[in-house]
Amino acid sequence: MKIIVVSDTHRNFAVLDEIVNKNLDADLFIHLGDGENEARDVQNLHLDKPMVYVGGNSDFGMHKSSQIVTACGYKIFCCHGHLQHVHDGLDRLISDAKTNDCKIALFGHTHLYRTENIDGVFLMNPGSPDCPRNHNKPTYGVIELDSEGGIKMNILAVDEK
Repeated sequence: MKIIVVSDTHRNFAVLDEIVNKNLDADLFIHLGDGENEARDVQNLHLDKPMVYVGGNSDFGMHKSSQIVTACGYKIFCCHGHLQHVHDGLDRLISDAKTNDCKIALFGHTHLYRTENIDGVFLMNPGSPDCPRNHNKPTYGVIELDSEGGIKMNILAVDEK
């Protein structure tokens, strides 16, 4: 199963549409907030593609601040990260994931990409395809899961496939 993970598109419809169109073979798209308008518009163009959206600190719609998604038998904790105070560390994010029996935790907010495994929880921040920080390239994430226990997480620059 292929999952595309995006966060912090901040009204940039074109970049989100480009990512989706490059990855039409994906089984699921997850947007981690701060992009409610373009996420809605892109989803309306691709009604056949499942998309999960969680609200970010710059969103004004009525979105859940976190969601749990199950894919290939894995529970995935999805949040923007501002309510978990991810700028100050990942302890609360990891705790929220474990409390919900999630093996994977996805978050945005910092605009800095990362993937790692901390205390048995696979973490991914896809960075931002619109306004990355620390001179990073615009990025998004790709997760590949299989029912035999395989978890692969990669960060791609927007101009890669």
